[in-house]
Amino acid sequence: MAIDLKKMRAKLEAMQSKGKGSSNWWKPSDGEQSVRIVPTPDGDPFKEHWFHYNVGNSAGFMCPKKNFNEECAVCSFVEQLWKEANKGDEESKKLARDMGAKQRFFSPVLVRGEEKEGIRVWGYGKVAYQSLLQLVLNPDYGDITDPEEGTDLNIRYGKPPGAQYPVTDIMPARKVSKICPEKTSEECKDLLNTLPDMDTLFEKLSSADVQKKLDEYFSDDDSAEDRSKETTKYSEAAKPKTASSVEEAFADLTR
Repeated sequence: MAIDLKKMRAKLEAMQSKGKGSSNWWKPSDGEQSVRIVPTPDGDPFKEHWFHYNVGNSAGFMCPKKNFNEECAVCSFVEQLWKEANKGDEESKKLARDMGAKQRFFSPVLVRGEEKEGIRVWGYGKVAYQSLLQLVLNPDYGDITDPEEGTDLNIRYGKPPGAQYPVTDIMPARKVSKICPEKTSEECKDLLNTLPDMDTLFEKLSSADVQKKLDEYFSDDDSAEDRSKETTKYSEAAKPKTASSVEEAFADLTR
C-alpha cells in the first residue's frame, strides 16, 4: 500500500507544533477573530495564576503565596505598604497596587484560519473569564470545548473610543461544530496532541528566589536612578543595608 502523504503531513505538523508549549502564545488582534477553546485532560480549560509585576527588572513572576500557599516576601511587603496607605500615605498606596499580585487566566485555543500553528495559549483578564464561565454554565451552550458538539467563540478585541484599556467581547457561534471539521479523526487527534502542559506554563520560583528579587529591588545599584519618584523613597530607605528580610526593609523605610 502506498504511503498516505496526507497522514504523513499531519504527523509532521504535529511534531513541529509539539514542545512549543508556553512559547506558543496567542493574543487577539484589534478586530474580530474566531477561536475554539480546546478540552484539557483534567476537565478545566480555564487556568488561573497570580503574578507580581513591577519588582525591579523582572517582567513578572508567579506569586508563591497566591498560587502555592507558600511564603512570599513581596506579599508580606505589600501588606506593610497597605498599613501605611491606610494611614494616608499615597505613595505607599500606589506602590502596593503596583507590586500586589495580579490575577490572569489562560486557556488552550485553536485559532480559526491558523490551525497549522497548532494549539496556542490565550491569556485574558477577569472580565473575559467571567464571561466564559457564564457561557459554559448556560445550558444552551454547556461544554463549549466538546470536540464534536462544542462551540467556536467570536472574539472582538479593541479599545473603544475614549477608553484607556482594550476590551474583549466574547460571543458564541450560533451553531455547534466539530473542533476539526476538515480533518480525519486521526489528524484531529494528532492536532489535539499539540496541547501544551497547562500546569507548567510558567516557572515556579521558590520563596528564597522571590526574597532575592525583592532584595535586588532594594539594593543600591545603578537602576535606582531609573525608578519612579514614588519608588525612590523606598530604595533610599533600603540603602543602609541590603533588605535581608521584608521586616528590615520596612523598618528602614518607616524610621
